[in-house]
Amino acid sequence: MITGELKSKIDRVWDAFWSGGISNPLEVIEQITYLMFIRRLDDLQTAKENRANRTGRPIENPIYTTETDRLRWSRFTNEAPESMLVLVRDGAFPWLRNLGGEDSTYSHHMKDARFTITTANLLAKVVDMLDELPIGDRDVKGDLYEYMLGKIATAGHNGQFRTPRHIIRLMVEMTGPGPKDEICDPACGTAGFLVASAEYVSRTHHEALLEPEQRRHFNESMFHGFDFDSTMLRIGSMNMLQHEVENPDIRYRDSLAESAAGEAERYSLILANPPFSGSLDYDATAKDLQQVVKTRSTELLFLALFLRLLKPGGRAAVIVPDGVLFGSTKAHKELRKIIVEDHKLDAVVSLPGGVFKPYAGVSTAILFFTKTNSGGTDHVWFYEVTADGLSLDDKRGPLLDEDRLGAVPEVGALTTAEHEKNNLPDVLRRWNLRNGSEKGRARTDQSFCVPREEIAAQGYDLSINRYKETVQEEVEHRSPAQIMDELARIETEIQLGMSELKGMLG
Repeated sequence: MITGELKSKIDRVWDAFWSGGISNPLEVIEQITYLMFIRRLDDLQTAKENRANRTGRPIENPIYTTETDRLRWSRFTNEAPESMLVLVRDGAFPWLRNLGGEDSTYSHHMKDARFTITTANLLAKVVDMLDELPIGDRDVKGDLYEYMLGKIATAGHNGQFRTPRHIIRLMVEMTGPGPKDEICDPACGTAGFLVASAEYVSRTHHEALLEPEQRRHFNESMFHGFDFDSTMLRIGSMNMLQHEVENPDIRYRDSLAESAAGEAERYSLILANPPFSGSLDYDATAKDLQQVVKTRSTELLFLALFLRLLKPGGRAAVIVPDGVLFGSTKAHKELRKIIVEDHKLDAVVSLPGGVFKPYAGVSTAILFFTKTNSGGTDHVWFYEVTADGLSLDDKRGPLLDEDRLGAVPEVGALTTAEHEKNNLPDVLRRWNLRNGSEKGRARTDQSFCVPREEIAAQGYDLSINRYKETVQEEVEHRSPAQIMDELARIETEIQLGMSELKGMLG
């Protein structure tokens, strides 16, 4: 866990970047990341040298040569600030861009690395901070990176790449990735879902990863992330590196524009929170996705993509805007019907509207489904999350002590009063009971099951308010909050209908 002292040190360095004219949080993270990578390369070289000394054999695949030895972290950090700046700017970074010693996605993305630290004073501050960190400690390194990524929200529109870490971990805990899974996020951003999956597999399948073949799969073929933003690809790749995944498949791909034929039925688990930017032109959309559902809506196209990418038996946990759950257009209904009737819809977890604040107030839900190509939906489990442990305003401050937050609190079970402020442990517990005692829960409860036949009769509406309490409920018996939810629902349907109409007219 990042301590208050370390947070203060990072914040001071962050302020120094701003004072030095680098105000974009993504650029700040990039520069810090590049330096962390250079330090890691030095650590790897040191390990190779120690191994060579023990065995009496030459260094195997050395990263540095006699000519480039001066570019190592342990060498240039002993220089005066001005000399260090010259060495890093004119030596280490040109060398880094052309580095071929590690045949990995990291070296590939580093080809475009730009060194934008222009003052010796700023470089010295960053180097001093990183020099004091126990970078070899996986947890500290990962927590440092997560703390920095949390600052992306201050970048305005770039906040779309940041899904709250506790929501990611809830989705990972509920899907339970295994050591043989192939996991994909087709809109990976900073690779938060892939990182959390790697942490989960490392923690729960530690012994399996001791096998060389399984470890190779973990490092090279388990994790796949796509994005069309080169900055995100670099940060995502480095994020995986900081969490000890050596060579993940992180690459450029416009997921909605490119055909998924080459990737069809390849992955066993998809975890994603794709961007929902409205609509795309038909000509800009992959034709194989239009064959699943004819629409310009990006949220529906991503769902169609997930169905194409999953292998039979593969499962998905994806965040969608509420409009997907009850949109009344032909495309909305058709895609929901496909998921319910042709595959297996496992659950709909409704999230409170403030989860993505301060940079978005949209209401969302998590869909859990399994690709079967043969149906299998017997009933659908619904859960309405009303509290995720943080305030639902722009501050998003913690409502409980840190050991009581998240889906798996350190203290174990929460009290009833604590549950009112953090529903996530209850979500995970009841998810594991969805095929048992949850079937007997009343519609007035926070979670309950709805038969497939009833969902079909409701036009495949997947909003929890459609089924909560009683199916046919008089308006005068509803609470003010329920009435407001219904009004918001009607307004969303009108907007979706108008958007579809404009698309047809256009």
